[in-house]
Amino acid sequence: MSDISSSDKFNIFAFKQANIRTLHITWFAFFMTFVVWLGLGPIMPFISEALSLTDQQAKVLLILNVAMTIPSRIIVGMLVDKFGPRIMFSSILILGGLISIAFAWANSYETLAILRFLSGFIGAGFVVGIRMIGEWFPAKQTGLAQGIYGGWGNFGSAGAAVSLPFIAASIGGDNGWRYAITFASIAAISYGIFYYIVARNTPQGSTYFKPKKTGAMEVTSKGDLILYMLMNIPLFLALGLLTWKLSPTNMGLISELSAFIVYIILVSIYVVQVWKIWHVNSHILKEPVPEMQRYKFKQVAILDFAYFITFGTELAVVSMLAMFYVEWFDIPKVSAALMAGIYPFINLFARPGGGWISDIIGRKRTLLIAFAGITASFLILGLVDKSWSIWMVVSMTIMGGVFSKGGSGAVYAMVPLIQRRMTGQIAGMAGAFGNVGAVLFLTVNSLISYDQFFLFIGIMSSIVLVLIFFFLEEPKGQMAETLPDGTVQMIDVK
Repeated sequence: MSDISSSDKFNIFAFKQANIRTLHITWFAFFMTFVVWLGLGPIMPFISEALSLTDQQAKVLLILNVAMTIPSRIIVGMLVDKFGPRIMFSSILILGGLISIAFAWANSYETLAILRFLSGFIGAGFVVGIRMIGEWFPAKQTGLAQGIYGGWGNFGSAGAAVSLPFIAASIGGDNGWRYAITFASIAAISYGIFYYIVARNTPQGSTYFKPKKTGAMEVTSKGDLILYMLMNIPLFLALGLLTWKLSPTNMGLISELSAFIVYIILVSIYVVQVWKIWHVNSHILKEPVPEMQRYKFKQVAILDFAYFITFGTELAVVSMLAMFYVEWFDIPKVSAALMAGIYPFINLFARPGGGWISDIIGRKRTLLIAFAGITASFLILGLVDKSWSIWMVVSMTIMGGVFSKGGSGAVYAMVPLIQRRMTGQIAGMAGAFGNVGAVLFLTVNSLISYDQFFLFIGIMSSIVLVLIFFFLEEPKGQMAETLPDGTVQMIDVK
């Protein structure tokens, strides 16, 4: 039996098909990374009570939990293209689980902070599955497959919210949270071993294309080389923004000297990154890349900005929505939490839906619809005041969530169709931009009112909508990939 079904029909329950089995074991691997990574939020009240943490100390742990994810998604994207998703997903689950266990049994706050910072790399597991699914599904089905992978895997955050507090409360005492995190971590380690045994990087007989060089993404024109260097700047600015939030001018949890040292390190790393980009790509100035092997980096850049909006909005809104309902409409906290809880559940159908629609009507057209919906929804929410009906506001936030999560599905429906051998790096860069968006939006939310926050998202979305309309190109025809023996193979992107 062939690894990939020749049928045009996509049957999610066809477990006899190797590609469908690969989809299921891979989205659950992503699910487990999110349980371990984002389980910190719902378990934080137990940790704070057991260790007598201050509100500021708890906030710092939450910030540190996402800081490492930004550079990690870039690095993991490079590594998955080089070593393959099978070993990378297994390694992230096993190593991430071990770090999480160490965090669970740490006693000093300094140790907790260091281990939580290191745990941020678990969030890069998402990138690995994008490459895996891209290998196992044809272009006409990749949107739906990537949407299911992303949407169902993202639900790991909800899985953590439902299970970990229940386990901690059931065990009770000061160590309940430790056992809850440990059990989840052991499950992740076990699944990492299982994934290594069961998964394969490609269907039988297929070639796993790798970049010719590592350390930076390959570009194919002089203009793209400059654009690539510029597109790295927001990643470092986001880390600088996180440092500022911890500095004496904001939360006051690190000294001015420490903040200054971090800024210097970030600038230095950026300079090194620019040198690496030049080292990998300077040859194109002397010897132009053959036309058939070129791709347009502007496609990557626009998808980065698109995910900046879609996933950045998702993380930011889910973080503030319950508090917004409480403060603006004076409703009970439990009721607010239940209404806000609708937002992450949308992922189950909206993200796969965005990918599925992309397969049917096209990648660019789907992104235009998604961003028109995001823009309209959040501009309307920007007009909200306390006289509005709570149910009208809830409906608008749900509508905004449907479009933003559907947009995320549409972004990653297109990512594998740009350049196969660099799918991991492209996915990693877009994923990192999603976290950059979350950092920016959450920072803005802390500085302005809720209605202005929604308005800011709507305006930013409208800018990206214009970029998509004028500059994004629909994938079509074929992409050229070079085999290890130097011959060129054409791959359909229709």
